[in-house]
Amino acid sequence: MNDDKLLTRIGALLRQAEGTDNEHEAAAFTEAAQRLATAASIDLAVARAHHRSNSDRGTAPAQRTVRIGEPGKRGLRTYVELFVAIARSNDVRCDIAANSTFVFAYGFDTDIDACEALYASLVIQMVRASDAYIKSGAYRGETVEQLYEERYTGRRWIERKPVAAVTARINFQTAFAARIGARLAEVRQRETADRIAHGGAESGTALALRDKEVELASFYRQVSTARGRWRGSAATAGYSDGARRAGDRAGRNARIGGHHEIGGSRGAIGRSS
Repeated sequence: MNDDKLLTRIGALLRQAEGTDNEHEAAAFTEAAQRLATAASIDLAVARAHHRSNSDRGTAPAQRTVRIGEPGKRGLRTYVELFVAIARSNDVRCDIAANSTFVFAYGFDTDIDACEALYASLVIQMVRASDAYIKSGAYRGETVEQLYEERYTGRRWIERKPVAAVTARINFQTAFAARIGARLAEVRQRETADRIAHGGAESGTALALRDKEVELASFYRQVSTARGRWRGSAATAGYSDGARRAGDRAGRNARIGGHHEIGGSRGAIGRSS
């Protein structure tokens, strides 16, 4: 299957997921999209291994810049968390701008394409779900502990404060991204195990996937000049248990079904954890 046909089929599944009000149908379409992406990725890995065995260089990994949002836009850290969660289940490594405005994605073109298609659908669902949660006011009854310190005496004390809307939103979206990552990883693991089991030892599927992993890791080490670790949303917000639970539920129910700008300095790029 060529790249255009693959993206067309993934896009069709995601549109079906978004077009149904039945949560079970939506989940089925979403997982089907991830299974399709995983199957295509495995097929291409096996094909590349075959080409190499015939002295054909085959397709090589690439770097692509994925624009997340404009500087100053609120919530970009949680958007990045969602993209990285998707990337982990699709053989894509990420370096992230310090201001979270873009991600350098490292991987094979088809895998990055799948990540972008899934992200484009899921980020809209994440924002809509968090908007609905904030508008419901469910977070207002929750409080968090906040530490205070007197400047001159050094005396410290703790007070309980109501959860702010921005704190609730960040926690909701962080939990949503984490749940999506877990769902996609489970689908990928099942599909990969099934393909290896049905392919048999002679198919070389497991070896091809290992070779692909090694090739991508080598490419990443050669190309990436990221420094340090990117700090996710946990570094900028307090904790809201209620918002986390609500975000996790929304992530469970989410319907899973050519950005090439280079900007920022490499010193402002961090690796995903």
